[in-house]
Amino acid sequence: MSVSNPNHVLGITTREFWHNISHPTDASLGKAILTILVFAESLVCIFWIFTLSGLGEGYALMAAVPYAYVILSYASLLIFYRTKKFEYFTFTQLVMLLVMPFFMQWAIGGYAASSGIAIWAILSPIGALMILGTKQSTPWFILFAFLAGLSWKLNYLFAGNSLPIPSHIKDTFFLMNIMGTACILYAVMRYFQSQKERTLHELELEQARSEKLLLNILPKSIASRLKDNDMRIADSHEAVTILFADIVDFTKMTATMPPAELVDLLSQLFSRFDHLADQYGLEKIKTIGDGYMVVGGAPVYLDDHANVIAQLALQMQEELELFNQQIGKELQMRIGISSGPVVAGVIGTSKFAYDIWGDPVNMASRMEKNGLPGTIQVSECTYNLLKTQHTFESRGPIPIKGKGDVNTYFLKS
Repeated sequence: MSVSNPNHVLGITTREFWHNISHPTDASLGKAILTILVFAESLVCIFWIFTLSGLGEGYALMAAVPYAYVILSYASLLIFYRTKKFEYFTFTQLVMLLVMPFFMQWAIGGYAASSGIAIWAILSPIGALMILGTKQSTPWFILFAFLAGLSWKLNYLFAGNSLPIPSHIKDTFFLMNIMGTACILYAVMRYFQSQKERTLHELELEQARSEKLLLNILPKSIASRLKDNDMRIADSHEAVTILFADIVDFTKMTATMPPAELVDLLSQLFSRFDHLADQYGLEKIKTIGDGYMVVGGAPVYLDDHANVIAQLALQMQEELELFNQQIGKELQMRIGISSGPVVAGVIGTSKFAYDIWGDPVNMASRMEKNGLPGTIQVSECTYNLLKTQHTFESRGPIPIKGKGDVNTYFLKS
């Protein structure tokens, strides 16, 4: 494709250019910014060439400076298109953006005669700041300040050799120099501000996603403490109730069901349990395989923790029955419940988790493991908390590992 094709600027297509503007990366943003600066400066140079050339042959030297800039810019474009060395192109363009306005000012006759044309040179350090960064842009600004000071110091030399320029052209140059640089700087700053706002918005969305993810791992109150750099979280809770639920014969199901179908089944069922736990204001602790663990009364105190857990257990049975009707299966659960004091906290620094420990946790687990399919078995401690609020059936004493024979009860309603 020909280099002169107007759809190829700096070796990128027009579509790519606008994509770089709307979806910037470090490299694409640099190309886009330099493209804007070179394009704007070239338009100004073309205007200067025609205006100064129209004043007569004596003004040829003045017109030669912008003419040389256009030729050199096109030459550097050719080199960049062939070599793809953006660093070289950046350097040459920044040099020309810096020195060309001062050469124009000197050729025309100083600050006043040139209508302050040297102001265009500020685009060089500004471009360096946006393309190269703060550190590398400093020398470019120092050079700009040096050339501006040098021009002021030697202004009398240039003013003495100046050719007269009609006042209306001077006024036009003044307007163009002021408004031109102002428009470019405003456009660039506005673009950067829009990118800043866009980035902040994306950061807010990402923060919201991270917050949501964190709250899927930890209770809200615990997550807040972790964000406040409370790295050691260990709390005592004097009265909580723990529920364990487990699908009966799940191991046999793993041998007969495809993995994807098995995972989908668990996900659907446990998602329903999650919704119920949220409705009752309870804290899901974890799932282990086909096991589901919930606590009431931690990390936030709950006065009727045992009653709420009992209601959840009954609701889980109803939800499982409805789920079976929808999927055409006959799944059963064992549910175990126990109450008492526990310690709760966050363990680990990698893949950390909120967990609870204590005798009631072990007892609730034993209640589930030693329960019967389709039943809710509770310890005597929980029974004593709920016996006036719910209906129970005594199972009598059963052997529990580490406890001997203990009285247990089936929650009926």
